[in-house]
Amino acid sequence: MTAPATTDARTDLPTRAAAALLAYPRISALAAGIVSATGFAPLSLWPLTILAYALLIALIARATSWKRSLVLGYLFGVGQFTLGNDWIATAFTYQAAMPAWLGWIAVVALSLYLALYPALATLGACSIGRCARGFCERPDGILVLAFAATWIVTEWLRSWVFTGFVWNPLGVALVAPGLAGPARVVGTYGLGGLVCIAAGLIVLAATRRWRAAAAPLGVLGVGVVFAVATLAPGAPPSASRAAIPVTVVQPNIPQETKANPAFDALNWDKLARFSGRRPDRPARLLLWPEAAIPDFLEDGYPLRYYDMVNLGGGNAARSRARLASLLAPGDLLVTGSADLEIAEGPGGPRAIGARNSVTVLTPDARIIGSADKSHLVPYGEYLPMRPLLSAIGLSRLVPGDLDFWPGPGPRTLDLPGFGKMGVQICYEMIFSGQVVDRANRPDFIFNPSNDAWFGASGPPQHFAQARLRAIEEGLPVVRATPTGISGIIDADGRVVESLPMGKAGRIDATLPPAHAPTFFARHGNIVPLLFAAFLLLLGIGWPVVAARRKP
Repeated sequence: MTAPATTDARTDLPTRAAAALLAYPRISALAAGIVSATGFAPLSLWPLTILAYALLIALIARATSWKRSLVLGYLFGVGQFTLGNDWIATAFTYQAAMPAWLGWIAVVALSLYLALYPALATLGACSIGRCARGFCERPDGILVLAFAATWIVTEWLRSWVFTGFVWNPLGVALVAPGLAGPARVVGTYGLGGLVCIAAGLIVLAATRRWRAAAAPLGVLGVGVVFAVATLAPGAPPSASRAAIPVTVVQPNIPQETKANPAFDALNWDKLARFSGRRPDRPARLLLWPEAAIPDFLEDGYPLRYYDMVNLGGGNAARSRARLASLLAPGDLLVTGSADLEIAEGPGGPRAIGARNSVTVLTPDARIIGSADKSHLVPYGEYLPMRPLLSAIGLSRLVPGDLDFWPGPGPRTLDLPGFGKMGVQICYEMIFSGQVVDRANRPDFIFNPSNDAWFGASGPPQHFAQARLRAIEEGLPVVRATPTGISGIIDADGRVVESLPMGKAGRIDATLPPAHAPTFFARHGNIVPLLFAAFLLLLGIGWPVVAARRKP
């Protein structure tokens, strides 16, 4: 089969500027990746993200080999992930054991790895297009559908390969403008596929490929219908229950003082000052951030560990009593804390690991529930290949010599008088389809976090991803952080109340009701994967059917 004759690029796109972008594909792909990251919080320039993806599709449509499509996707990913993950560099400024400049090396190194996923998406899309049509010379419907499908699959892969790092999936760009409703059905990764289709339609319209746009336009139209239909909270609450009063405390404790034991007493005073029950409020759920206190609250550790950190005076009971003194009858305190793993050694019992936990405490100082973080941050909460990396001077970013151990996964805690609470600690909240125990669905999700590490861009990006989890699961989400952003998010992803970064304060509110389980909540990430398979079948089968209809 002979390839079709090439045409002047100026006839393909409406401006000479667009033609110039296509003339330098590698530079353009890198630049498009950088621009695409501006659609995420805090900038939320989501139309630029869609246009950047449109440029990427136009570039890979003109790639003459699979190697070129692979390189273009890789460069796009390097640009997007370098800018989108710039907050990671800030974390290194709080670790005296490593130089701050190493943070930017870490950002670039991570981006060089993460860029493999967009590269696989562009390679897969262009290969499918070439196999199905004999060429991939110009953007057409099959390429658009294949790119959307491969993007869904590669984002899903990014969520679990090497424990996963799926920060800023494409669909989260639609949270700020209120366009994330389809995530109730197809989840975050399926929502990203719809963004890819929208970007492809821009290219098809610019190149006047109207017939090729029919199938992608139909798929996107169904997505828009879902978006409109889910703007209003039409689903009934999952169960009738009394309103749940909550107090969310944001003490504005910066990381440099949080990690310094000399400030423990001052930090406690900040937490206590914002935690008292107001006279006009009924019994409430008092919610504190991740690792809010240094104290060990569980009994049974060797005394030396309590002496090292417990402000309560050297034992867990005194620390629990100090916390309980802030509670009125009927209240419960949910606080971030740390637990130890103790084992017998040659010199007696010693700590061999730690748990990043949430602990529930009653007014009479009893622990009635706890949950451990399961999705830990590599190099943050544990050091992979510790013997090797320690030997060359590397350490984890969280102070301390003990690595954290993972918990079993999503957990639902029964809170007497306050219903069922799902727990997702900090980073766990970014993993679509992995935030709820589906066998024991909660009434809301509590997401305590410590975003003080992550500069100006990390906290709003984290908050946006929590909003997307609320939409997917049909559950309200409560976030409590030391420095912001703390807030209450309803089951439609709307922010009910919030405290901005760098402000001390509290939120007194009533939890919004949950919706009935969404389609995605019932079935999980099998839905976006089936959606990707449907797009591939549609893209491959549609031209075959069309060809058979020709006389």
